[in-house]
Amino acid sequence: MFSNAATHHHHRVTADLRHLLLLQAQARTLQMPSARRALRQRRGGHHSVMRGRGMSLAEVRPYQPGDDVRRIDWRVTARRQEPHTRVYEEERERPVLILCDLGPGLFFASEGSYKQVRAAELSALLAWVAHGSGDQAGGIVFGGETTEIIRPSRRRRSVMQLLNALSAHQRHQPATTPEPGSDGLNDALTEARRIAHTGSRLFVISDFQGADGDTRSLLAGLAMHNQVTAVLVTDPLDDHLPGHGDYAVGGADGTLWFDGDDRALQRAWWEASQSRYSALESLFRQTGTNLLTLATGEDPVALMHGLTSSGGRLL
Repeated sequence: MFSNAATHHHHRVTADLRHLLLLQAQARTLQMPSARRALRQRRGGHHSVMRGRGMSLAEVRPYQPGDDVRRIDWRVTARRQEPHTRVYEEERERPVLILCDLGPGLFFASEGSYKQVRAAELSALLAWVAHGSGDQAGGIVFGGETTEIIRPSRRRRSVMQLLNALSAHQRHQPATTPEPGSDGLNDALTEARRIAHTGSRLFVISDFQGADGDTRSLLAGLAMHNQVTAVLVTDPLDDHLPGHGDYAVGGADGTLWFDGDDRALQRAWWEASQSRYSALESLFRQTGTNLLTLATGEDPVALMHGLTSSGGRLL
């Protein structure tokens, strides 16, 4: 992996629990009326499994941050001396399941924060927004020696369990030897198919280095009854090698050196990256999975604006 020892506040190597807890404030900002806006998805088509706002009243419950103020039931509010909101059938809570890859290949960045940090930050933001809008939140953290499974629920405890798993699985140094089953993408998708209820909102956050034919069938099965979004975590070095000088690349087989002035190597690297992206785009398109990207130099909050509805819920 390309060496990068950045430790600046905006250039994190790991995301500890305190950092992930502080992201709740960012999630609340996303759900404030002044910040609500539905933005176009940056990449790919977005097809919602929700049928839109219905007229069949499901319940009246206490007002929650992110609720549409136009849905406040003033009679119930006056009677109970506490704001209450009308909730319609299509607005009922739904499970949000976040699959976060923290495998050895994500201990890496040439700018911004490490891929594992961006993956954990986005996972935390998604969980906080889901919880704040009354949806069930849960997740699967994979890519290390163990896989953590947190079933979706409305309890804050579930969000805390997910954040603890994200923090505990952060690597403090790159893996020097291959770890059996360290990728775990297909295992995580298999678990998701086991625990996801029909109509769930799924996010799969990964570099998708381990994607294969089994990944295709697993994603297709999930997308058949759920809304699935893949978030591809990227870095500039995925596409282009540095242009000048000699560089060391560390990996399981030791340290390799390459010459940045080698035009043939540069071209081969770029062509390989484009071929991989094309294959992934085809995979997601054919399985009905929406595709977004998150770069190491990008603030995950920016991506969240396009994932949050005008009502403060996840799209």
